[in-house]
Amino acid sequence: MDENNENNVIDDNNEEKVDEIVVEGNDTIKIANEAVATYAGIAVSEVSGVYGMSGGFAGLTEALSGKKSLTKGIKVDVGEKDAKIDVSIIVEYGARIPDVAFEIQTKVKKSVENMTGLKVVEVNVHVQGVHAITEKEDKSEKTEIEEQDDINETNE
Repeated sequence: MDENNENNVIDDNNEEKVDEIVVEGNDTIKIANEAVATYAGIAVSEVSGVYGMSGGFAGLTEALSGKKSLTKGIKVDVGEKDAKIDVSIIVEYGARIPDVAFEIQTKVKKSVENMTGLKVVEVNVHVQGVHAITEKEDKSEKTEIEEQDDINETNE
């Protein structure tokens, strides 16, 4: 003797099984692409081997305003429950690109999922260039070290 109604079903063993009831309301949470991109940018900045982010318009805005943008080089596509993230970077010379890319993917996915509750389905890393130390940068680093040594000698 089977009785069926909308939510409950009694099977042949007279055990009642309750179907899942999904309640949908008018309440929604929308997370802006900019917010997700900021979390991703912070995660990328923690990865060693990344010299900087690569981004066209964001780089121009940063140069004009003088403010550092955490979202530079990051493109985010947020759906209802998931996100796809593209990261464009410049790696430091000598860094192993596959290792840097894998670490970026891992950190970005973990950070965004923990902070937003969205499921990150893709983290694509685009290496736009390699930054090699130029002679000018190398000399400026040496002079900073020499100046620090001079300060230490005078203090002793």
